[in-house]
Amino acid sequence: MGESLQQRLSLEGFTCDWHRTGVAALESIGREPYAAVVSDVRLPDLSGEAIFRAALERDEHAPPFVFVTAYGSIDRAVELIKLGAADYVTKPFDVDQLVAKLRVLAGVSGEIPVAAGRVELGTSAAARRVEELLPRISERADTVLITGESGVGKERVAQTLHRLGDAAGGAPFIAVNCAAVSESLLEAELFGHERGAFTGATRTRRGVFEQAEGGTLFLDEVGEMTPGMQAKLLRAIQEREIVRVGGEKRIPVHLRLICATNRDLQQLVEQGRFRRDLYYRINVIHLRLPALRERRDDILWFARTFLADRCRSDAVAKRLSVVAESALLAHDWPGNIRELRHAIERACILSRRAVIEPEDLFEAPTGDAVAVPVEGDSTLSDYLQRCERYFILETLDRHGWQIGTTARALGISRKSLWERMRRLAIAASDTRDN
Repeated sequence: MGESLQQRLSLEGFTCDWHRTGVAALESIGREPYAAVVSDVRLPDLSGEAIFRAALERDEHAPPFVFVTAYGSIDRAVELIKLGAADYVTKPFDVDQLVAKLRVLAGVSGEIPVAAGRVELGTSAAARRVEELLPRISERADTVLITGESGVGKERVAQTLHRLGDAAGGAPFIAVNCAAVSESLLEAELFGHERGAFTGATRTRRGVFEQAEGGTLFLDEVGEMTPGMQAKLLRAIQEREIVRVGGEKRIPVHLRLICATNRDLQQLVEQGRFRRDLYYRINVIHLRLPALRERRDDILWFARTFLADRCRSDAVAKRLSVVAESALLAHDWPGNIRELRHAIERACILSRRAVIEPEDLFEAPTGDAVAVPVEGDSTLSDYLQRCERYFILETLDRHGWQIGTTARALGISRKSLWERMRRLAIAASDTRDN
């Protein structure tokens, strides 16, 4: 397991050391400034707890520990959480979930880490497919079209392409929202203007095409351009040179051009509202980003990432309740990732509790019952098991993780509840057998 994890974490962009004994690990922790430690509870010489306690005694700011444990050692892992460990996973565990936990602990969740040719845009298959394309696109393509609904992260993908290629030499990344600028001002914004070109032009100004020289120019909402502006943009792209407003000199430009839109450009072309030749010119490489509702596996990953970022900046500790996570999964997110980020920020501002509930996330009531979404090709048995898990977790949350009270509310014995929790991989740092 250790060798396999080391290989996987290296592929994910982490620099990691693997030690087969507790003594060797403890010596290494004393020498290196690790961002996190993953340790089994049971080791051949020292226990995981012994390493954890020794690291804390040596330095109160020791790296956060994530423990790997079997069902038989869950109670021990829970005690370690109470002592200050960051988290634990039970065997067999989901490696993607462990990687996500480590990214948060290492403080790389808010930015897009670029290492070993990988970026992080989510954990879903759809996100991974986009990620796999980006390194090749960044190496070879100088014109890219990104489409998708508002809020799906088009600018984030554009920034990633820039970081994978142009950013290595400190090249600029310039972004312009074409829908936010009138046609008369947009021409000057893109191409610049000479002194005296129009009223108020008291000095010569370079446009964003010149400012992005050697780097990346990101034109967002390109589908909102007027026909006249489309013709001027087409000429600049075809000839890779621009003329400032009020000027005559042709200025060559060398840059990567990334255009984005939430509109269906092909439909606009058929309606005569977007130039066909411009469409073909910018549609050299096309990346379509699916809506968040089409990749529900990413919802909790983004929510936890945004929450960790906010908690780190606010120096507070908050977590999402099971009911809140269920509500997040059930919501359609018409505003996509942007709406999700705002929901998390709203909850962090308004909630006075350490645990965020659905009413903190949404302005309108979400209803008493939260549907458990269907994942992939789940069988009826799989779905019913997930429903059972959500219901038990929700009841545990409602009764403060008190086993006796929760068992009575569910109409089962304490022994039966414990057995179900083990079968469904439910473990809490806070359970009390009352």
